[in-house]
Amino acid sequence: MAVVGFDTATADTAAGATRGGSVLAEELIGPGEGGPRHSTALLVEVERAAAAAGGWDEVGMLAVGLGPGSFVGIRIAISTARGLATSTGLPVAGICTLDALARGLQEMGGGERDCLAVLDARRGEAFAALYAPDGERVWDPFVAAPADLAARLAERPQAPLAGGPGAVRFRQELTSRGAEIPDDPDPVHRLAARHVCALAEVAPPGSDGALEPIYLRPPDAERWRDRDTSQRSD
Repeated sequence: MAVVGFDTATADTAAGATRGGSVLAEELIGPGEGGPRHSTALLVEVERAAAAAGGWDEVGMLAVGLGPGSFVGIRIAISTARGLATSTGLPVAGICTLDALARGLQEMGGGERDCLAVLDARRGEAFAALYAPDGERVWDPFVAAPADLAARLAERPQAPLAGGPGAVRFRQELTSRGAEIPDDPDPVHRLAARHVCALAEVAPPGSDGALEPIYLRPPDAERWRDRDTSQRSD
């Protein structure tokens, strides 16, 4: 049976399908003039992925990226996964977006070096996680200023291969600590749906209600609400 997977935690809308490690369909749609196109593109691409697998009857599992990343993007992906799970009866595996990004880095590194997956968290910060050559996490996902992330790298015995939108944005800080970062246009910096699917094949699926988003920090709306509340109480 096939796995249909998707992720909208970054500016890209990623969706695809695999079966037994073979890619049946994969699409990566970048943002338009108005920003990410998750709300208009995701369901269309998911349906195309299912069709490439032979239809929903040939799909055995859904896989969805849980973040970290865009608050709105994460909510769109999880809501879509829950709706599809309800309508199809399929189990869903939640996948950390950084884990999926790191899988592409591990392929590039040949399984011989540490890999650092980095997302642009906005507000001058990065979401990151470090992985050993065998794919095991060395650092669980966290949010940090680029200078603090670089300082953590300086404590490592070997510099990692780093990738992702955050690695591109904070290239100077990370390379100053020895990190190797592929050129900006390299596809390794963009999350691939096939990696979401691949991780789902080895992850235990949960019920749709078990899909907990990985935010790592409060959303902007909550931060602004707390700020306004504090100002009113002064």
